[in-house]
Amino acid sequence: MTDHHHRTGTTTITSLDPATLNEMLQVAASPGFDRWREQIHRTGGCSHPIHLTGWTLAQHKTTGETLHRYSTGTEPGGRLRIACGNRRASRCPACAWTYAGDTYHLIRAGLAGDDRRDIPTAVRDRPRVFLTLTAPSFGPVHNRPGARPCRCGVRHAEDAPELGTPLDPASYDYAGTVLFNNHVGQLWQRLTTRLRREIAATAGLSQAALKEAVRLSYGKVAEFQKRGAVHLHAVIRLDGPGGPATPPPSWATAELLTRAIRAAAAHAYTTVAVPAAGDQPLRRLRWGTQLDTRPIATLGDGSDTTEQAVASYIAKYATKAAETTGSVDRRIGNREALLLLGVPDHTRRLVEACFDLDPLHPDRRLLAWAHMLGFRGHFSTKSRRYSTTLTELRRARADYRAAQEAEAQGRDGTEPDTVLVLASWQYAGQGHTAGEAALAASIARGIRLNRETAREALRDRLPLEGVAA
Repeated sequence: MTDHHHRTGTTTITSLDPATLNEMLQVAASPGFDRWREQIHRTGGCSHPIHLTGWTLAQHKTTGETLHRYSTGTEPGGRLRIACGNRRASRCPACAWTYAGDTYHLIRAGLAGDDRRDIPTAVRDRPRVFLTLTAPSFGPVHNRPGARPCRCGVRHAEDAPELGTPLDPASYDYAGTVLFNNHVGQLWQRLTTRLRREIAATAGLSQAALKEAVRLSYGKVAEFQKRGAVHLHAVIRLDGPGGPATPPPSWATAELLTRAIRAAAAHAYTTVAVPAAGDQPLRRLRWGTQLDTRPIATLGDGSDTTEQAVASYIAKYATKAAETTGSVDRRIGNREALLLLGVPDHTRRLVEACFDLDPLHPDRRLLAWAHMLGFRGHFSTKSRRYSTTLTELRRARADYRAAQEAEAQGRDGTEPDTVLVLASWQYAGQGHTAGEAALAASIARGIRLNRETAREALRDRLPLEGVAA
């Protein structure tokens, strides 16, 4: 720690206040620092680790022999620190990095296959489309329309704060924006239902016959635009009746899938009606006219929409939410909190629209999701047969670490049926002190730099196949 310009996350030691710097040096000089650093490294540099106290005991089931004993009494501060697992980059960049990596592998497995998880590489030959669905217009906003200036007459810079904000806030439809966000899940459900019907109609099949010929699978993620409206990015794939293991019929092509998607998005069935309530009129919510469909290419054919590019794009947005628009990443209890938190005016109006609409539509829980500008549900979802699951990926990582632990303890981790494990754990807090947080950020940054360096080295040796972004 003699380098006074050592970076801690996105800050430097010279930018830390004296109290934090002094505490950080005390932590680094403490007798248990090496073990503390090992714990934080195992969490990936988690910003808000969960603290546990307790013990675990491994015994042979037949002989009763103690194979391993562990207690947090020997740990720094008498605690074991484990990762918080929060997916939001604004809350914990380290855990969000892990979540993004898992999402990348989940999406890519459905595009390129994964023999370890019984997803054949033959999925590469299936009809696959990368779809972007946008929100309709709720009023003109400041933007960057190519070479032309914005409607306000100004050529905005890429980072101009006014981008996405209304030209006339007084006439902007804030209520429509949050109601659209709130019903995105239903709009997607109706789109996929209609899409199956469009495919069946094109193929001259009934709905029942279609299920015996083609299965539709998808993985998707939501993204907030600067104006605060949600749009979706999705991978849609056609398989045979047995899912990924079976090919679809020859008539099921990417061109047919693209036409069916466009027809489904434009169909009246995909509209969701929101009944009139109070001073709010009846609304018929639907997707915007800016719909983008691109066939997904395999590596090496010159296309920008490759398997890796699509998986990386979706993974990037899996860790972001409404905080990208200036909102906060926690629930907002009242209007006064908006002023105290310094929420931008446009975002504040969207949050206040949730407050105003909540009594009119109590079943939509707009107040609970005000910090998400009305959007509710999971940001990243997939159909059951698209690929593996996040749970399976986490289990594989946990099993790998358990095998490492067993090997370090001299146990045979391949025979769990012969081992009885007793344990007792209690929650003992969460987070870091200011000094610990600075050190943890430095550890997290080091881990990420090492991973990026290894990835770049691998890219120099191999094609982009299988290299996570």
